[in-house]
Amino acid sequence: MRADQPQHWHIGIIGGSGLAGGIALDEAQEIAVSSPFGSPSGPIITGRVGGVRFTFLARHGAGHAISPSHVNYRANIDVLKRCGVTDVLALSAVGSLREGLAPGEFVAVDQFIDRTSGRVGSFFGQGLVAHVSLADPVCSRLSQLAAKAAVEAGARVHESGCYVAIEGPQFSTRAESRLYRTWDCDVIGMTGMPEARLAREAELPYAMLAMVTDYDCWREGEQGVEADHVLEVMHANVGLARDAVQRLAAMLPATREASPIDCALDGAIITAPSARDPALMAQLDAVAGRLFGERH
Repeated sequence: MRADQPQHWHIGIIGGSGLAGGIALDEAQEIAVSSPFGSPSGPIITGRVGGVRFTFLARHGAGHAISPSHVNYRANIDVLKRCGVTDVLALSAVGSLREGLAPGEFVAVDQFIDRTSGRVGSFFGQGLVAHVSLADPVCSRLSQLAAKAAVEAGARVHESGCYVAIEGPQFSTRAESRLYRTWDCDVIGMTGMPEARLAREAELPYAMLAMVTDYDCWREGEQGVEADHVLEVMHANVGLARDAVQRLAAMLPATREASPIDCALDGAIITAPSARDPALMAQLDAVAGRLFGERH
């Protein structure tokens, strides 16, 4: 099917901390999908919600065994693309950098600042160079639908917010937390990048519905962030996130109209055909194969 034609929705869900148990799917099947970029975080669970195809992947694997720095973000996005996913919704836990973003509330993230280091941030590289536009890293259509679904589920939702991605696994220092506030960041997390970057390179519209679990450590006179408190808030609100997914399925239009992100790689690859690395092109059969004549 051509990228500019209407098609059926197939939503990929990347579940963060607290959502390793997945979402309720009819006709659920666990499938193993291999990737040339290594092992994804875990098996894929695919099924249906109200007739819409959903595919779920736990970002940190079973039992939360994978740290943010060791998530194979390329493999995760690659296997979702191989499954035929059309759009990706990330469900993540974040700390708040604003008084008005309280624990238990949700933020539909629309911008990112990447402070991670040492992570592979692109599918492309030597032998095949591509520069995709990332000015607007989130799909506004999917983000608005996810926000509306969360509101209907009973959550308080902020429809925009800037997410600063830190390496971790430690939480930030007070000085760092105060610095990020001066950068106009709204929430802080450890997994939004390079996940959003890679989704764009894979031509997958991406949105993030982030659950606020704490106030980070910028507030004077309060103790720093503790993992047990984060988990407590997360578990108390995970039902809202699952309910939002159910409501999202119900409100999706019957037909998925094409998104400009479906063709994000058009014009992005600047390596001359004669100079392209065949081995890297073969690795990219799912991500960019439509440009090489291998996928249609």
